[in-house]
Amino acid sequence: MASLWLTRSASRARLRHSLSSSLSIISSSSSSSPTTITSPNFITRLSHLFPDFENSRHHFNVSKKNLSLLSNFRPGIAWISTSSGVADNSGKGDQNNKNVAGGPSWIDVYLPRGVQPYAKLARLDKPIGTWLLAWPCMWSITLASTPGQLPDFKMAALFGCGALLLRGAGCTVNDLLDRDIDTMVERTKLRPLASGLLTPFQGICFLGFQLLLGLGILLQLNNYSRVLGASSLLLVFSYPLTKRFTFWPQAYLGLTFNWGALLGWSAVKGSLDPAIVFPLYFSGVFWTLVYDTIYAHQL
Repeated sequence: MASLWLTRSASRARLRHSLSSSLSIISSSSSSSPTTITSPNFITRLSHLFPDFENSRHHFNVSKKNLSLLSNFRPGIAWISTSSGVADNSGKGDQNNKNVAGGPSWIDVYLPRGVQPYAKLARLDKPIGTWLLAWPCMWSITLASTPGQLPDFKMAALFGCGALLLRGAGCTVNDLLDRDIDTMVERTKLRPLASGLLTPFQGICFLGFQLLLGLGILLQLNNYSRVLGASSLLLVFSYPLTKRFTFWPQAYLGLTFNWGALLGWSAVKGSLDPAIVFPLYFSGVFWTLVYDTIYAHQL
């Protein structure tokens, strides 16, 4: 019995010694300086196209607290908003609504960090604007279809992609022109260009990329529709200025957002029928005037 007791004591002593040695090794390795990894040269050359996260004045970082809000995240409510999705720090309003508006969107959770500012610049997390731009196109394509047959789904898909790109381009133009004003507004100061997360040059490059993709879609249409579609860019680029020099930006937005009512018909028929498309177009303009006025009073 005595020999067995001595053997157990010796084993415990050796175990304590090995554990203390392992802990000392771990502590010494954790206190050592980390290894520096040098970025490749081709990444350094393209660094001006990537967002400057360190120097941005107001960058929305996704913390563990914000990620915990995803359990209460309600896409049906957040996606309807066409605002920038900035949290209200004034302490006013319902706390649950504040969490929904200020919590992270799917862009913050799923997209790479370098892509997030561009996705927010195009308002990809606020798809209601794309739907409002696409619906007049779909109405017109449906009216132009042959009686008794379904609408052209290929044409509808082209116009759906075009609405997404054109809406993103319009938001980019708007933020480029209003970036100095957006910094003074609580609701818009965290937008990528206003916060400094993206530079104007990066915004212009992204605008050119969206317009280039839109051109690829426009070239799929007939010549009449190409000219008609290209003429809508005048409305898209001038709309942000109407908020500064007129009292009717909603009416001008109606002229812009419902251009697809004309373009959808011409893409199917190859020309315009004023007796059909003009009533559709101007009814869409008044429809936009109503919903955008309500939206303006809700801000």
